[in-house]
Amino acid sequence: MKEIIIATKNAGKAKEFKQMFQPLGYEVKTLLDYPEIPDVDETGTTFEENAILKAEEVSKVLKQIVIADDSGLSIDALEGRPGIFSARYAGEEKSDEANMDKVLNEMKDVPDGSRTARFYCALAVAIPGKETYTVSGTCEGEILHERKGSYGFGYDPIFFAIDKGKAMAELEPEEKSEISHRAHALRLLEKDLPTLFGEGQS
Repeated sequence: MKEIIIATKNAGKAKEFKQMFQPLGYEVKTLLDYPEIPDVDETGTTFEENAILKAEEVSKVLKQIVIADDSGLSIDALEGRPGIFSARYAGEEKSDEANMDKVLNEMKDVPDGSRTARFYCALAVAIPGKETYTVSGTCEGEILHERKGSYGFGYDPIFFAIDKGKAMAELEPEEKSEISHRAHALRLLEKDLPTLFGEGQS
């Protein structure tokens, strides 16, 4: 089984990547398996820039192919916020509940029809000695007025997924993986995985 390293310490993301990659014959490891690697400063101004920073930095340390994702929620009525600050929107502590509370409060006077939003995911693949490769995916939706569902993580309980007609957090993991921003990005990446890994990888 080929090994893929995902540059994340987010347990929710780690679980989703494992669900996506294992059927393709890849064993997934994350930064949870390498606690000695320090966090990478996300100084980029776009999801792509931050994904590239994380992938390249971890790849330099491990001298292996590393995939990094940077993703978040972009709300039209909030001029694209929380955007690249999605994980820490309510503060440095990275609280999903506090982040959702802040968004719901900022959206409390926004009427239905003007609550459009999308999840965005950028994936970067850093390969030692080669140029970093990127793909991206989106999932269109709307911001709900209250939390719904108990699956997923992050902003899933307040995001109405248009393709499924329900909150992202009401979707079983298999359903979410059909329409999520991460799944869309991964499908683009999937066809190039054999080429990216090349011969002699294990």
